[in-house]
Amino acid sequence: MDQVIDIDISAQRLRLKEGERTLLDAPVSTGLRGAGEVMDSECTPRGWHVVCEKIGDGEPMNTVFVGRRPTGEFYSPELRQEHPDRDWILTRILWLSGTESGRNHQGNVDSRERYIYIHGCPEDEGIGAPGSRGCIRMRNEQIMELFNRVQIGTRVYIHE
Repeated sequence: MDQVIDIDISAQRLRLKEGERTLLDAPVSTGLRGAGEVMDSECTPRGWHVVCEKIGDGEPMNTVFVGRRPTGEFYSPELRQEHPDRDWILTRILWLSGTESGRNHQGNVDSRERYIYIHGCPEDEGIGAPGSRGCIRMRNEQIMELFNRVQIGTRVYIHE
């Protein structure tokens, strides 16, 4: 049976569903600036997407990624003090590609070109309230579980 990742922006929840069954239900943090699809808006894009890449398999928890590559660093409060403006992308990345032409695919609304991910974040980041730069942030243990349960091509529905 097909799996679907359902992301409810208004509830700040992610649910991995298989048919009527919920396999994972987790709080998330979406874009601080709300929902929206335009390039450089830092909003979370709505509509249907697919997981187009899975990044970080086998990396330890709290691995820091920059440009989708592990930096060799592991998140700590001390590292945050050294890099106070860094957008912390940790542990695992599920890169999303929009499937709706003109809404979240192609042109200035292309989710993949906007680098929209579901990814891990520091434990001291707020989860359950908007706060990201457009991505969907999750607790590290939960992104690891989600990462291990889904495949490239898994459908993702993001809505308010």
